[in-house]
Amino acid sequence: MRVLVADDSPTIRALLSGALQRWGFDVIQCTDGEQAWGVLTGPEAPGLALVDWEMPIMDGIRLCEKVRAREAEGALYTYLILLTARRDQEDVIAGMGAGADDYVVKPFDEAELRVRLRAGRRIVELQGELYRMQEMFRVQSRTDPLTGCLNRRAIIERFEAELHRAQRDGRPLGVGVLDIDHFKHVNDAHGHAAGDAVLRELARRLSAGTRANDAFGRTGGEEFVLLWPGAPPAETRVAAERIRSRIAQEPFSTPTGPLAVTISLGVTTSAGDELVEAALARADAALYAAKSSGRNRVVLASDERPPAPRPAG
Repeated sequence: MRVLVADDSPTIRALLSGALQRWGFDVIQCTDGEQAWGVLTGPEAPGLALVDWEMPIMDGIRLCEKVRAREAEGALYTYLILLTARRDQEDVIAGMGAGADDYVVKPFDEAELRVRLRAGRRIVELQGELYRMQEMFRVQSRTDPLTGCLNRRAIIERFEAELHRAQRDGRPLGVGVLDIDHFKHVNDAHGHAAGDAVLRELARRLSAGTRANDAFGRTGGEEFVLLWPGAPPAETRVAAERIRSRIAQEPFSTPTGPLAVTISLGVTTSAGDELVEAALARADAALYAAKSSGRNRVVLASDERPPAPRPAG
């Protein structure tokens, strides 16, 4: 584990670093509070820090306060041990009140310090495990379990964010609704395992065919929503056509053998000055038109004709 040692005394830094290295810690040394703050807010910041109360530029109390304020905004937890020659109860209370987790009086006893570090290390490791579990649950709550892409809730949240960004920046947002042609027949004729394989491969090809700032998610069954930030109508249609071609260009591998799969897409653009439901309704109407005019095609909302009732599949 990496540990920060912040103290303006070269002697104290050398004593602490030597002991920590013997105990298996990777030590980062700082000579003042500002330098320590830079390390604690930088990439790969250590989870454990020994900081002196009295340091130049920024003292240990102020450093503890800033670290805790940053954590309140979502930063990872740092276990802080305050080093000081002060022994009065009032000083201990002040240090702990500033956010220190523990308090070691100089000159320090190595055995005592090692025990305190061991306790700090356990807490940091437990915090890290808790964070990993929370992140795993967060990802799972936003991910479609079959395809691994965004689920309905997550893509709608992204949709709302992109509409806001489009209006703020004065840039269009391309929107698409995609449906697999005759998907019911795939399930009926080849089984649900084949249908699941088609959905997974579709998501893989969508991922390969979209830019880093694009987004797509499964909204239910065989239907997906796609977002192309910054794409005007012509560019949106080209992007959708590229997706359609990528899906149709070679059969999908399934447990019952290769299957030819095609998709239909309805697309539109938005300036961001509307609700998600309004933009989706236009794209969905265009999808109806694509289905009713033969499937395996892209229809831009401005091109659509009033559609007949939507064909199944």
